[in-house]
Amino acid sequence: MVELKTAESIEQMRAPGRVVATALDAVRQRARVGVSLRDLDRTAHEVLRAAGATSPFLGYRPPFAPVPFPAVLCVSVNDAIVHGIPGDYRLRDGDLVSADFGAELGGWAGDAAISFTVGRARPADLRLIETAEAALAAGIAAAVPGNRIGDIAHAIGTVCRSAGYGIPDGFGGHGIGRSMHEDPGVPNEGPPGRGVRLRRGMVLAIEPMLIAGGTDDYSCDEDGWTLRTVDGSRAAHAEHTVAITDDGPRILTAL
Repeated sequence: MVELKTAESIEQMRAPGRVVATALDAVRQRARVGVSLRDLDRTAHEVLRAAGATSPFLGYRPPFAPVPFPAVLCVSVNDAIVHGIPGDYRLRDGDLVSADFGAELGGWAGDAAISFTVGRARPADLRLIETAEAALAAGIAAAVPGNRIGDIAHAIGTVCRSAGYGIPDGFGGHGIGRSMHEDPGVPNEGPPGRGVRLRRGMVLAIEPMLIAGGTDDYSCDEDGWTLRTVDGSRAAHAEHTVAITDDGPRILTAL
């Protein structure tokens, strides 16, 4: 069931949204050559503690996962698409990093993701990240009352496919509110004019994921969480929590 949020509830969701934005900004600033992924998770954890917020990621265990997620931050590097577990790997010059983070505060959740490079960036990586951000912007622009979920999916998919990138099959965004994952699902590709009609008060986590090699296929690491491109090409991920209002889409996970 899709829960419609009041204007007051949407305003309250800005609190966890700001925590998410602050943590991702801190992670981006901390990410330097030689820094471990575990260090990035600690940085995000510090932001949570300072805000008095909790993590919807830590201990989360969906049906596909063999173990609960052991961190507050997903960090996916280079050919990892999403759900990377932060461990002892130390960042190297030219790495492409996708960081996904959530926070719960005041009974509401926020969720967002960014992709960035470390050190000297490859031009191809910058194009991939720019396209992920453009796809996110297109999806957000379609999140208006009267449209349908398919219009968001079509906007995202058109940007990704036009650039020649792949879209991981079966993964996309979701509703968000009192919990991190709510109805409806938000695919990253599909025909326009289909699916749930968008209404004022819906809040969605819109999150395109792109594979540079053009394939939609992926594999899962032995950890049961990390999704990885099958061709070794790089991936990027961008996400915002967005409220649908009569005045247009409102991004809740911006600084």
